[in-house]
Amino acid sequence: MPLTLPEAQKVIEAAHRHAAGYGWRISVAVVDEGGLLKALGRMDGAPPLSSQIAESKAAGAALWHRDGDSLQQVQGSRPAFFEQVSRLARLPLIPALGSLLIRRDDAVLGAVGVSGATPEQDKECGLAGLAAL
Repeated sequence: MPLTLPEAQKVIEAAHRHAAGYGWRISVAVVDEGGLLKALGRMDGAPPLSSQIAESKAAGAALWHRDGDSLQQVQGSRPAFFEQVSRLARLPLIPALGSLLIRRDDAVLGAVGVSGATPEQDKECGLAGLAAL
C-alpha cells in the first residue's frame, strides 16, 4: 500500500511539534517513492528557501533509496556519477542530514526532508516525524 496523504500530514505535524518544542522553525516535505511531492508544511518563521531545500532533500533520499547521510557518502566518493544522476531528476537533489526514507516492511514508500534548523536538528525532526507512523 502506498504512502497516504493522511500519513504524510501526520509526519509533518509530528516533526513540526518536535521543532516547536525547541523553538526551531522548519519546513518539512514528504515525497512518494518516485520523489514527487505528497505534502509540504513550512512553519511560521521558517526560512522561505527551506521549503525547496526540504523537498530536494526528500526527493534525493526517495530516488536513491538512501538516507541523507548515506547519500552524502555517495556524492563524496562518486561526485561525477552523483551529478549525472542528479540531472535526471526534476529538481536538484540535496544529499544532507534531514532526509530519511519512509518504509513499510522492506518497501520504500517515500521520504521526508527537513530544512530550517541545523543539519542535526533537521534529522532529529525528521526522526520525530517518522516515529508518528
